[in-house]
Amino acid sequence: MSTARLTINLHALARNWRALDAKSAAETGAVVKADAYGLGAGPVSDALVEAGVRKFFVAVAEEGAAVREAVGSGPMIAVFSGHMEGDTDLLRQHSLVPLINSAEQLLRHFEALPDHPFGIQLDSGMNRLGMEPADWAELRDKALSRKPVLITSHLACADEPDHAMNAKQLSVFKAMTDGVKVPRSLAATGGILLGREYHFDLCRPGIGLYGGMPFDEARPVVKVDLPVIQIRDVAVGETVGYGNTWTARRPSRIATVAAGYADGLHRAIGGGIDAFASGQPCPVVGRISMDLITVDVTDLTKTPTSLRILNGHQTVDDLAEAAGTIGYEILTSLGSRYSRGYVE
Repeated sequence: MSTARLTINLHALARNWRALDAKSAAETGAVVKADAYGLGAGPVSDALVEAGVRKFFVAVAEEGAAVREAVGSGPMIAVFSGHMEGDTDLLRQHSLVPLINSAEQLLRHFEALPDHPFGIQLDSGMNRLGMEPADWAELRDKALSRKPVLITSHLACADEPDHAMNAKQLSVFKAMTDGVKVPRSLAATGGILLGREYHFDLCRPGIGLYGGMPFDEARPVVKVDLPVIQIRDVAVGETVGYGNTWTARRPSRIATVAAGYADGLHRAIGGGIDAFASGQPCPVVGRISMDLITVDVTDLTKTPTSLRILNGHQTVDDLAEAAGTIGYEILTSLGSRYSRGYVE
């Protein structure tokens, strides 16, 4: 192995979807935006179709086209950004369902694709995408006359179960949609875990499928193995890496592995994480650089040829906590230099 290797366990991914699906009486879709959170929209979507997914969600129409190629003509693919200028041909050619966010988008869709399915996205308080209550009140009758296939909104604080914003948004969403005979969707991963009141007709998990929090029952989906380029002996008092941030306090053996912040292993991670040799943790030392990470392998009895930095013991959320970020960012920034393998 001469390059870092990213292994995606599609079996674990499917099990995570089934576990989330079991928590709800509603239909369960899947969010595969950002190239399925960096893991490959084609293989991931194909595995999820086999598991039973019939409704997918992407960020933009171009992503939807890639997912359509993977899943075929049957499943619905909804586009969170709605009907943007220039999207018409993609929406038509790939049978994508735009989630309309504004009066402008509604007009564009009705004029360009009058008989094409669409959904509505409402802003229940996140102030990001969707029609606000006043806009919806004005456009509601016009939109409903064309029979949207779905009405959605998104929770801002679902990963904090006790946050008051959850109940507030639930109340607003109900007020905007009660009595409307259109399938409704409010819950992503965090919303599913909040309970059945948030589930409505369709849940749409994202990060939980890929092994991330707040779904703590998730099976790990991603492993990352880093090839060892060189191992050197370091004397007491010598330093390792940029900025002399780590100093040897004992005679040490330091392995330099082929990966770095260009591969999504953020420079901010610094210390506090390990790389693993056959399950044995070895501390990462010194500063992570663009292409190289240094690891203290002094306590190993055998010289490793590779070290694993993501596994069932150390997850994307562990790396994220060390970097002061979130698991989503770690997953989606895993770079293109990895050789990739999929476990079916």
